[in-house]
Amino acid sequence: QVQLVESGGGSVQAGDSLRLSCAASGLAWSNYHAGWFRQAPGKEREFVSAISARGANTYYADSVKGRFTISRDNARSSLYLQIDSLKPEDTAVYYCAASSAATFTTANRYSYWGQGTQVTVSS
Repeated sequence: QVQLVESGGGSVQAGDSLRLSCAASGLAWSNYHAGWFRQAPGKEREFVSAISARGANTYYADSVKGRFTISRDNARSSLYLQIDSLKPEDTAVYYCAASSAATFTTANRYSYWGQGTQVTVSS
């Protein structure tokens, strides 16, 4: 069955960096677009970043542009999110997701989701 497993979250100070990883299995990874979403307590899940299936195109929410970098390694069926200059408002559970549809920012177009990894940023 399809599994997406995130890792790399943690509790950090403002200004620190983290690298989130997502390991995919059970699907033809290189055929799927992939994205990161996050959900803070009491808020709806929001789009963070996405990357096309072969990595040619990337997309970012305005709130993370210049600080977050998405990448993927199709040979390793993996997705990454480099997060720099972390802010307290980045505190959330971060989810990776895979989609066969090229509508990168829309959560309900993603078919597969991981269980999430917690990122907590203190000031």
